[in-house]
Amino acid sequence: MTAVVSRPPSDAQAPPAAPRTGPGAPARLRAIPWGVLLASAVLLVLLLVVAFPGVFASRGPLDADPLRAFLAPGHGGLLGTDQLGRDVWSRVVYGARYSVLIAVSATALGVLAGVLLGILAGLGGRLADEVTARGLDVVAAFPAILLAIVLVTIVGPGIPTVIVALAVASVPRYARIVRAETHVVRRSAYVEQSVTFGLRRTTLVVRHVLPHAVVSVPILATIGLGTAILAASSLSFIGLGPKPPSPEWGAMLADGRNYLQNAWWISVFPGVAIVLVVVSVSVVGRWLQRRLEHRENA
Repeated sequence: MTAVVSRPPSDAQAPPAAPRTGPGAPARLRAIPWGVLLASAVLLVLLLVVAFPGVFASRGPLDADPLRAFLAPGHGGLLGTDQLGRDVWSRVVYGARYSVLIAVSATALGVLAGVLLGILAGLGGRLADEVTARGLDVVAAFPAILLAIVLVTIVGPGIPTVIVALAVASVPRYARIVRAETHVVRRSAYVEQSVTFGLRRTTLVVRHVLPHAVVSVPILATIGLGTAILAASSLSFIGLGPKPPSPEWGAMLADGRNYLQNAWWISVFPGVAIVLVVVSVSVVGRWLQRRLEHRENA
């Protein structure tokens, strides 16, 4: 008796292999340094505070009560009260709006002007390039905070003036990067061939130059955001920022400097807020910069 050996049909196929996927979200989160995660959490809370200050503070930032002046933290609210009986916590919360508004507006305006000047210098003729480069050198020769102080002193204090002054001081930072990247893209082979075949200048800028020239600008803007917050607070501290009684962090520092021995909390907590936000922005920005450099070198 002959044994019959069963064979699988010739058209049988092995079960498909499971698709290969990249690391999941938990793995990607574990790859991020804990300091960056902590800084990102601080910035997320800051955005919530800016968007919904009334949720975090029960009192208005300008509500004064002389009978509650100089109350220590815990006895007159979470962070105490100032010389006029205003709640320090509420003023710190609402003051975030002023600092973030000034910093974001100044950074956005500086980025816009810097990108336009950088592309103009990179794509223009030799004369336009030289004039723009020398103008940027003149502006960059002055420390940013000193240039902002001079501009605000000439025009006058106020939020719009501070925004414009900080934007002007930050333009060289972005324009130089965009100008250098534009020169590289302009001299590349595919751009030269596109120009040879009659590609319009507008199309050249939008499709080829702009996407490559501004790759690092968002990261520089993130780092510059912290610098703008610090500069805006410095201008407010010396009386060149938002006018009193606006709850701006730098102005709050100035209000409490005469009471440091007896009511240290009036100045300390706004200062802590400034340091915390500036450090968090810097940590996230530097991490993004390192990732970009690693990707370019890979």
